[in-house]
Amino acid sequence: MKRLLFNIGSGLFLTVALTGASFAQNTTTTTTTVTKTVQNPDGTYTVIQYPVGKEVVVDLTPGASMRRARGIAHILRTGDQTSVNLDLSGLPSDASNYYVYAVDPTGAATLLGPAGVVNGTSRVTFTTPMDKFMLVLSPTEGLNTIGNDTAVVFRSVIPKGYAVVDNRATSSGGAKQVATTETVTSTYDVPLLGVPGFSKSTNEIRINFTGDLQGLKGKAYINPRKDGTSQIKMRFDDMKMAPKNKRFVLWAVSPDKQYTKLGQVVNTGARQEGEIRGETALRDFGLFVTIEDTDVNQPTSTIYSPFKIGE
Repeated sequence: MKRLLFNIGSGLFLTVALTGASFAQNTTTTTTTVTKTVQNPDGTYTVIQYPVGKEVVVDLTPGASMRRARGIAHILRTGDQTSVNLDLSGLPSDASNYYVYAVDPTGAATLLGPAGVVNGTSRVTFTTPMDKFMLVLSPTEGLNTIGNDTAVVFRSVIPKGYAVVDNRATSSGGAKQVATTETVTSTYDVPLLGVPGFSKSTNEIRINFTGDLQGLKGKAYINPRKDGTSQIKMRFDDMKMAPKNKRFVLWAVSPDKQYTKLGQVVNTGARQEGEIRGETALRDFGLFVTIEDTDVNQPTSTIYSPFKIGE
């Protein structure tokens, strides 16, 4: 995995060298490097953890070229999903869309999707399984991290009463700091669905469960939209046929094997049907289901079922 230097604004990382000397006949000097995460004075690092069931109103600070613009986000975490409602105004008249990213405590930027602009305003809603992040809007698509040279039009600020989540950085052996990303220990052979070739209406894909999930029925409904995002609805039938007290998790996988959790249902043994709703900004993707014992943000189960066209 490519290692990326994570340095959002000057002063994100503070490195202090402490030098101690012994007073024996042969003097020995020992140098220890201590790394501490600090928030930049200009508020450029503002990752917070959102509480469950409480809407948090987050102000968005415009960049230097967008001083007349205004932005606000209403963020609500419910269970394993967080909704992000953006309301932007005062945008340039020639703007078409900006890309909205959630930046986690490691510095990794996850694309939530594009925010289309009409007559200088934008109102859009996204969902994400993340619960700790800051928001960054950029005219640049496909970012993995946000650096000093990244074009930024909006950045979230810290809401009153919330503390910044420390950045989980690791030392690379010197003064440099390198962001770490969580790796997936399991390898899943998931084919892409060829979404760009789908019709712009709702497309139904069935899945045939086998093995421990024999008897469980499932269908996915994919609706590609004009803005490049796709809405996904997954329905499970005959859940009483499946293992009880397990989490049925729906994942999207990108062409470069990055996994996004779209949602989950818990099979209590009492329900007959279950449904997961989500969306993704990936142009093309694969879908698969894992059965997990606990809440996870990356797939870990060895029991999984990929979707394949024609099944």
